[in-house]
Amino acid sequence: MTIHLPHRVSSGTGHEEAFGHAGTEAVPPARSTEFCGHAPPCALGGFAACGLDGNPRNAGQARRFVSTTLDGWALPQLTGDMHLLVTELVTNAVCHALGPGPREGSDYPVWLGLFRHPRHVVCAVTDPSPEPPRPRASDASSPGGRGLALIGALCDTWSWCPTAPHGKTVWATLPLPAPAG
Repeated sequence: MTIHLPHRVSSGTGHEEAFGHAGTEAVPPARSTEFCGHAPPCALGGFAACGLDGNPRNAGQARRFVSTTLDGWALPQLTGDMHLLVTELVTNAVCHALGPGPREGSDYPVWLGLFRHPRHVVCAVTDPSPEPPRPRASDASSPGGRGLALIGALCDTWSWCPTAPHGKTVWATLPLPAPAG
């Protein structure tokens, strides 16, 4: 399922924008309850969302969604970096937030949203787990455990916030490319 809207949508929390600004460290930042601090709130942009069923193949589906959305926004130069971000965020949601076993409840327990702002694009993944993202210890021979460090190194900012009535949203931002000229 894909939803495309030309402008932002109320998050239902009383804030008009869905994501705030935090540091770029690889450790999980304090949970964010603040939203974009621009005054007035960002008016230029777009929103696109994609429901994911919690299957391990969701990372590939998310990358295709990102490619289509960024191409539609004339931002194909962000595709490679956004693919890395969305792969890590969606994989974390599917593997750690949902866990193994059958999925009960929603047909789409994981949601991916892209928000275009005047100076950046936000990638947000919502899942039903209230547990914050946590870096895992890894060494050179570990097959995983570097995702949050990669996110912290790649994006401008990232953080997480609780999602009503349960769950969380983990988000990361990439700057828009400088205008040609």
